[in-house]
Amino acid sequence: MSIRVKCLSPIIVALVIALGLRSMPVIADSVLLTQSGKASHYGKRFHGKKTASGETFNQQALVAAHPSWPFGTIVRVTNIQNKRSAKVRIVDRGPAKKAQRRGVIIDLSTKAAKTLAFHNEGKAAVRLDVLKWGKKPKKR
Repeated sequence: MSIRVKCLSPIIVALVIALGLRSMPVIADSVLLTQSGKASHYGKRFHGKKTASGETFNQQALVAAHPSWPFGTIVRVTNIQNKRSAKVRIVDRGPAKKAQRRGVIIDLSTKAAKTLAFHNEGKAAVRLDVLKWGKKPKKR
C-alpha cells in the first residue's frame, strides 16, 4: 500500500498505516498567519497585463495582490459578513497606497470577488488566513 503524504505529521502517518486505513483522515488547513481588514477587487483594466511577479493577470483565476507577502503564497480569504471563502494565490503587489490607508489589505481578482459575493459592492470586510508561504525571491 502506498500513501502520498503532504505536510502531515509522522505520527498521523504512522497511525494511518498501523490502523490499515485506505485513505488519509481529513485534516483542516493549518493557518500560518491571520490578518483582518478590507478587500477590494481589480479586473478588466488589468486583465492580460503583466503582474509584479511576471505572470499575466487573469481576472477569471483565483489570484490576488498583497503589498508584502511572497508571490505564490496561498491565502484563504473569508468574507466576514456572509462567511464565504476562497483560496487565492498571491501574484501581484497592491492594493494602491491610498486604498491601504483606507484599510484595504488585499486586492482580489474578479472571480475571487464573485466567489465571496462582494463584486457588486466593491469592498468587503475579510479575514486572511495564510495556508502556505510562497518562495522568497533569490537575491542576485
